[in-house]
Amino acid sequence: MSDVAKGGGDLAGLLVVSLEQAVAAPYASGRLADAGARVIKLERPEGDFARRYDADVNGESAYFVWLNRGKESICVDLHEDADRALVRRMIEKADVFIQNLAPGKAAGLGLDPERLRADHPRLVTCSISGYGEEGPFRDLKAYDLLVQAESGLSSITGTPDGMARVGVSVCDIAAGMTAFQGILQALIGRGATGRGRHVSVSLFHALADWMNVPYLQFAYGGRTPQRMGLAHPSIAPYGDYACADGKAVLFSIQNEAEWEAFCARVLERPEVAHDPRFATNPARVENRGALDAVIASVFGALERDTVIARLEAARIAYGRVSTLEDLARHPQLRTVAVDTPAGPATLLAPGALLDGETPRLGPVPARDAHGAALRAEFAAPA
Repeated sequence: MSDVAKGGGDLAGLLVVSLEQAVAAPYASGRLADAGARVIKLERPEGDFARRYDADVNGESAYFVWLNRGKESICVDLHEDADRALVRRMIEKADVFIQNLAPGKAAGLGLDPERLRADHPRLVTCSISGYGEEGPFRDLKAYDLLVQAESGLSSITGTPDGMARVGVSVCDIAAGMTAFQGILQALIGRGATGRGRHVSVSLFHALADWMNVPYLQFAYGGRTPQRMGLAHPSIAPYGDYACADGKAVLFSIQNEAEWEAFCARVLERPEVAHDPRFATNPARVENRGALDAVIASVFGALERDTVIARLEAARIAYGRVSTLEDLARHPQLRTVAVDTPAGPATLLAPGALLDGETPRLGPVPARDAHGAALRAEFAAPA
């Protein structure tokens, strides 16, 4: 057993076998690895193609470094009988099997989740696809940006002048998060019933769930949220405003008490709070242009730090419109170190702390780094 497999954590003792590539499935298995599970990453002979998305981390892919810490890597050719048999022997001992091949492809390789769970009733299986395991789009290829468009997310993202891509792989990440929580639910259920379950996740359905608020506004309210850039479509003022030094601040008013405090202490124009055009949130939304002009006239004469000091004094929620350079220096940022084949790298830390501790992350594996050891460990009985 490799050093990676000997770590502790809440999921220590669980074995995860993941036939994975790209982002969504590696995200799910990576979070299981972070929690202490032993994760065996099955890669195609040439390696997970996410290894070659870029070479920004000292020659390693930023995507791959982020998603694959703490795993063991073995390259297998599932068109070869010997490698298919090797993978089945791994799965015999596994608690979780994850795969994100095209729908039906796993079954064609003898790795059908239903059959696997029939043979191994405690096994939790998880399949991640583009559009799900049934329906007319079942066999379509799906990548993150395609699903941003197909799910309607693009139609509500951007500015009045045009749609925009969300700047991270939000559909892949949503699917990976959904798979992770589904796997944990199935494992908890197995503790009560003794039986595993199948978790089916798609990029489309995971992101469609996140689209519920605009969908409900459309289906029941008869309105489609408009693309507003960094402004909120149904709350005003709630958006970004430039200051005299060219820097922007984004702030939010959530109730009428905050609105009055904002007018009195930030704008220093208390009479604006009682202007009929701005007296209620619906009125402010209706008269957003005039309201923005009032705010811009004040903010445009002040440095951003001065505006922020007034917002803090008035207890108004705000955020700086930060660059990546700003993020790298942010005082609230947590980072973690990981080893990679090219040397140590610093990552932004996972979002959850358990008992206040930042997790210790395992190393990022080189392609097939554990292949020989795993082939020996899971060799066919003599």
